[in-house]
Amino acid sequence: MKKIIFFFVVLLLIGFISFTVTKTSKDTTDGAQLLTYIVDPTKQQLRFYWKNKKGENYINFQNLKTDLEQNNQELVFAMNGGMYNKDLSPQGLYIENGKTLATLNTTKEGYGNFYLQPNGIFYLTRAGKPGVCVTDDFEQDESIQYATQSGPMLLIDGQVHSKFTKGSKNLHIRNGVGVLSNGNLLFAMSKEKINFYDLASFFKEQGCKNALYLDGFVSKTYLPVKDWEQLDGTFGVIIGESKR
Repeated sequence: MKKIIFFFVVLLLIGFISFTVTKTSKDTTDGAQLLTYIVDPTKQQLRFYWKNKKGENYINFQNLKTDLEQNNQELVFAMNGGMYNKDLSPQGLYIENGKTLATLNTTKEGYGNFYLQPNGIFYLTRAGKPGVCVTDDFEQDESIQYATQSGPMLLIDGQVHSKFTKGSKNLHIRNGVGVLSNGNLLFAMSKEKINFYDLASFFKEQGCKNALYLDGFVSKTYLPVKDWEQLDGTFGVIIGESKR
């Protein structure tokens, strides 16, 4: 009788362990470790910000939020939108309201993630059509309303960046943006440290063909609808949704 009881206890333990492993794996793939937000830029007011009307850097979400409120607007969502230099200027191309405020960075070799080739550009047209593409494929014309250059690309035509390694121990808080199959934008930031491969894989699992890494350990997000309100930080470009 004792042998039978012991046998059933072992089976229960095996089942519990299997369930735990499965659940952990599912948490990783379904985005439980990621804060996500979907935007339809043809219907929602998504804009890129760098400096206010006085020519001063916004620096963080709190300053942007305050500025918008003074103009009877509410900040709905904000995320840092690309790498920057020591003076908080964009490290690569930056277009705001159709004006090129920082030129395209065509340097192929350099220190840091920005130069992990290929890097890319996230842009919005005047009609609200979004795009993410490899820097070399970007075509700048009068239709571009906003654009920010960053790197590396996470996904390129549905494939994970070839220089990413599964199981890599290079872990940081990271955020990125991808274009979903229906044309909407998917923004994601890790709640915990994550490697490039897993972040890229998440965008792929959601159906994105192209996705761009925006930044690393400095990354923060303001998203009160999901009880996530990181208003501090130090950024160059900020991507934000507002409404009246």
